[in-house]
Amino acid sequence: MFLPRHGGETLPALMERERTMSWKIDNVHTHVSFSVKHMMVTTVRGKFTSYRGTVRLDPKDFTRSTFEGEIDVASVDTGNVDRDNHLRTNDFFDAPNHPNITFKSSRIELKDAGDYVVHGDLTIRGVTKPIALDVEFLGTSKSPYGQTIAGIGVRGKLNRKDFGVNFNALLETGGVAVSETVKLELDIEAIEVKDEVSNAVAATA
Repeated sequence: MFLPRHGGETLPALMERERTMSWKIDNVHTHVSFSVKHMMVTTVRGKFTSYRGTVRLDPKDFTRSTFEGEIDVASVDTGNVDRDNHLRTNDFFDAPNHPNITFKSSRIELKDAGDYVVHGDLTIRGVTKPIALDVEFLGTSKSPYGQTIAGIGVRGKLNRKDFGVNFNALLETGGVAVSETVKLELDIEAIEVKDEVSNAVAATA
């Protein structure tokens, strides 16, 4: 039996790859945020406003998906200019020497219907550590412009000292000014991108 080939791949192989479609992050409808405890009793929230990412998403079997993302550290925004400038210094992110935070997934496991744990490598200040993130796949839909979009919610936490972010100040009443635990919260909208694999499968259908 003759199997059509494209770029050295047979049609069945192309169709298998087609299951994991390419998506890009929609920055207009995505939020990348974090929060820490301040003075032991209150919560300070911040976000990053410049980032990019790619997804190979399999809507039928989310565990086959892959994720990569990159954040521009200098885009940190906590609503206070002085605090943001301090966060960019060597006391915290050291943005001049480590301008990006990166993440790359390694595997995904199913927890419950629609809920997953995404394992991967997170790099901050040049230090790479494994991290496990709780992820909810919210499904796909069509926009009024004919685009296929996907919704993904991400929650997690990390110890900032694991990544060399050690700055703190002791309080007279005990405790520290900034918590070591950082909570992560990402609400992602991704847009499907037609790639050459999709086009090749369509052309041979």
